[in-house]
Parts: sequence; structure tokens; C-alpha cells
Amino acid sequence: MLELKNINFSAGNKHILKDINYTLESGKFIAITGPNGSGKSTLAKVIMGIEKPDSGVILFNGKDITNMSIDDRARTGISFGFQQPVTFKGITVHNLLNLSAKKELSSDEACDLLANVGLCANAYLDREVNSSLSGGELKRIEIASVLLRQSPLTIFDEPEAGIDLWSFNNLIQVFNSMREELSGSIVVISHQERILSIADEIVLISDGQIERVISRGEPMDNIIDLHSCRKI
Repeated sequence: MLELKNINFSAGNKHILKDINYTLESGKFIAITGPNGSGKSTLAKVIMGIEKPDSGVILFNGKDITNMSIDDRARTGISFGFQQPVTFKGITVHNLLNLSAKKELSSDEACDLLANVGLCANAYLDREVNSSLSGGELKRIEIASVLLRQSPLTIFDEPEAGIDLWSFNNLIQVFNSMREELSGSIVVISHQERILSIADEIVLISDGQIERVISRGEPMDNIIDLHSCRKI
């Protein structure tokens, strides 16, 4: 369980997060959405420890992680998928998947995983995770590596960014499977209506504050201006 208590964060003179209070129960698939600049990605980074809140407390399974480093949070069981994936010179895709799984994956296992995120696996296993790959390819490889960790809490920051329609459809299938087989909690930062529609809860953020929490099945048209949500 993740608990956010009175989280505030500023950058320069701008107050980005304002008294955020939210409890994420274990085993839930949560989507965080809202207009551009509302604080969605900043909140994700605060949870992961990439940014430190000015005030407030973050509890994960009852433990205060507010001042923990990124590495310590990862060891505690939090994984993060970046909006812009990082590259790793000298590390192949297969190596990266092995590191994420903490074991040696067979070629068949690695291929199956890459196929789930829309990659023709055999063409990628021996490629380096570097700038020779497109942004969409890097994004899909990162998603595969994050899924392998099977963390108690997994955060994806706009996983749909930079990927094509076919890959996006595969991504929706992956998230659907994750929601059905969920053993941990998932937080997805997204504008995409199709991602929002499979979430157990939608957290709508506006101007740095939680405006409303929307339960699964509640009509979104009455609550969210979907013109601000990109559709694929």
C-alpha cells in the first residue's frame, strides 16, 4: 500500500504539487491523468524519489520512504518506466532483460516477452540499448524490462509516448493482462482514454491538486474533458 500525505513540491517560484493526499491499495491499477502541466509526471517522480517533496510524507507498506534514495526505493519494491527511456551503451537487449529478471533468460523466454510489447524479438536480442534504436523501440524494451521485475509497485510515466498505433494496441493488451493477473500495484500516468478505461481508479489532477478520484465504470465524459486526453 502506498500512502501520500500532504505532499507539496515547488520548482523555482512555481508550486507544482499542493497538499496531495492519496492512498493506493495493494493490487490496484491506477491511472493518473489531467491537463499538461498539472503535476502528473512530477507526482510520479516524487513517488520514485527522483524529486524530493518540500513537505509531506510518503509511506510504502507502512514504511516511511520520504527521504529514501531512488536505489533504496527500488530495493524496497518500486519500479519506474520513464517517459523518455534511458540508453545503455555496451548492454544488449538480452543482457538488460536478464538484469531485470535477475536470472538468465533463454532466447525463447526473452523473445516471448519482447513479442508481448510488439517487437520482432529475434531482430533485437543482440542489439545494444543505445541511440541506434528508435524512441518507440526503446520505450517498448523498457516496458518489457520493467514488467520482468514484478515489483510490488510499478509506475509508468506516459508509456504510450513515442510508439505507433500497432504497438499501442499491444500495450493495451499487456496492461489488460497485468490488471487481470495483478499481484502488485500499477500506476500509469496517461492521457489515453483507452488506458484510463481499464484502470480500477482514475486520479484526476488539475493545477497540482487531486480534483477527483473516479472509480472504474463511472462515465468519464461527465468528469474529464476528453479533448485534453489524446485518443489512439
